[in-house]
Amino acid sequence: MVDYSKWKDIEISDDEDEVHPNIDTPSLFRWRHQARVERMEERRREKEEHEKRKLEHQKKIQETKKKMDQMSTSSPDMASLKKALANLEKEEREIKEKEEELKKKEKKTPWNVDTISEPGFTKTVINTKPQRSKDENLTEEEKEEKLKLFIKENEKLLKQFGMLRKYDDSKKFLQENNHLVCEETANYLVIWCINLEMEEKHDLMEHVAHQTICMQYILELSKQLDVDPRACVGSFFSRIQVAEKTYKDSFDDELTQFKARIKKRAAEKIQEALKEQEEEEKKARLGPGGLDPLEVYEELPDELKRCFDAQDVPMLQEIISKMPEQEAIYYMKRCVDSGLWVPNKNDDTQGSMRETTTEDSSTTPTSNTEEVD
Repeated sequence: MVDYSKWKDIEISDDEDEVHPNIDTPSLFRWRHQARVERMEERRREKEEHEKRKLEHQKKIQETKKKMDQMSTSSPDMASLKKALANLEKEEREIKEKEEELKKKEKKTPWNVDTISEPGFTKTVINTKPQRSKDENLTEEEKEEKLKLFIKENEKLLKQFGMLRKYDDSKKFLQENNHLVCEETANYLVIWCINLEMEEKHDLMEHVAHQTICMQYILELSKQLDVDPRACVGSFFSRIQVAEKTYKDSFDDELTQFKARIKKRAAEKIQEALKEQEEEEKKARLGPGGLDPLEVYEELPDELKRCFDAQDVPMLQEIISKMPEQEAIYYMKRCVDSGLWVPNKNDDTQGSMRETTTEDSSTTPTSNTEEVD
């Protein structure tokens, strides 16, 4: 008699009886087939790893037995070799149990269109499918110009997509404006998220971040299937709406990580902006000699600081006169170069400062680059 039991459970990816009328049927079939292929690949890897472990283990046993045969029974190393052999034999039993487990698992695995028969011959097929347009050959400047032009032409639509809240609305919008399904849209949304976070519009940033991840998932799906991204819009939204927990958890985890990266980058950009502003303010403060008056002021001895705080020229001249000459020249030259001290313009500034700093009453102290009356 013929045993038909092995035919009763055949795994078929396009079992139409289980398809809900609101689900995109071709996409669901494709996802089922992909999941089955992944399971088969996982089983294949598990089997290969087991065979590799089995061969390595047999080699270790042979080497250990060979050493024992070549070694005298009275050798001090014989006990350790016997112990090692006992451990190897114990591991060998575990390997055999694992092998039996794999055989049972393989026996229980349903047949499918990939395993139900073996090919009678093989053939080579040249893929003549047109390649999707790519930007690998563009320079960074060209990519930047392309993005600027894209944003200029589509910014209103991009903002509309970023503000959508329902999957069905997003799906319909992208299908009606399928030219938006591209890398430029994802890049714009990322930039928008950073700007929103910098403006402390946290809730809006998190909403736009969700739309950003949706677009990135569509683009990633197109790369995996090697098809135009526009063909993946329906597939993605159909799957995310009926997603298994693992897929939804993966999506949520990616979204959480993305929002964290946005917050980090926004904080970095704020710091960069503050640093740039400080540099500009410092550059505007620089005196005629290129020194920063705030830095020079902080380096002055306390008695000189009090002179500038009080704008008291006689006090300054008195303190300078009591200082060693080289020290007085050093501090007063830095004050001139930073603009803290503005000599009388009728005098020879450089020579006058070096020779008459401690005596010349025609010079004037100031707290900035302007002269003080």
